[in-house]
Amino acid sequence: MSSQSPAYDYHLPVLYKETLEGLNIRPGGIYVDCTFGGGGHSRGILEKLGPDGRLIAFDQDSDAQANIPKDDRILFIAQNFRYLQRFLRLNEIEAVDGVLADLGVSSHQFDQGERGFSIRFDGPLDMRMDRRASLTAQQLLEQYSEQELLRIFSNYGEVSNSKTLAKFIVTNRTAGHLKTVQAFKEFIHPMVKGNPNKYFAQVFQALRIQVNEELLALQELLEQIPGVLAKGGRAAIITFHSLEDRMVKNFFKNGRLEVEEEHPFLNSTFRSPLKVITRKPVTARPEELRANNRSRSAKLRVAEKIALSQE
Repeated sequence: MSSQSPAYDYHLPVLYKETLEGLNIRPGGIYVDCTFGGGGHSRGILEKLGPDGRLIAFDQDSDAQANIPKDDRILFIAQNFRYLQRFLRLNEIEAVDGVLADLGVSSHQFDQGERGFSIRFDGPLDMRMDRRASLTAQQLLEQYSEQELLRIFSNYGEVSNSKTLAKFIVTNRTAGHLKTVQAFKEFIHPMVKGNPNKYFAQVFQALRIQVNEELLALQELLEQIPGVLAKGGRAAIITFHSLEDRMVKNFFKNGRLEVEEEHPFLNSTFRSPLKVITRKPVTARPEELRANNRSRSAKLRVAEKIALSQE
């Protein structure tokens, strides 16, 4: 079976067929697309749903609203997926049969220079996925301390010389250096180690993760998944870097983010409500890699809500 996704101008959904298969969609079920974007995965879900099925779509980026199909079965919520459970309850939905999240930045966001996500285009150093948010990448670089910048570059970008870079920025920063993508790249160019494009990509990833609180939002989503899934419901999450994938892998395996150390004299009473469906992450097949370069770093993991004996 080919894994090539349907073509959409806004965003080419990665691992399209594999994700829909992983969700094991029932025609009458209720499903959530946490990252609607161009609506590619959502359209696939709608095609598999019957007239009584429902799709709840989240996206904090206002640009995504132009892609909402005219379909009475879809409810669009213009919010970050970290508020999943809150908005399900507001809409009187107690449990759903599937949750999908395609993390990271959409092709549309990368290709819009004025959004500031890409190192390929010049534009304001913004990086906000939700333009209602107050903090931009420029403001972050202007205001954060050397220690805070060190933490961001080291933890979120795995930048090799994070300490030196943080010190350089704080010592030499001016508004002119930090206003645009090109100005910032020229400003930090003396700090570049190795391949410049790879280095800039790591720095931009780190800034973007912090501006949008991406890992915190993912943590909050994961913690809500067992509570919103019906028995037999599935969660399918696509990640694009190791920080996200590690969080998803560990949560699906253990059913929680904080894992207790084994104690030789105590037995833990906690049992994970999730069963891992994908023993190894699903990655793009050769035909998809040829059609969509962005799919090269995509990893899909799927877990299922199981019934515990005491329930």
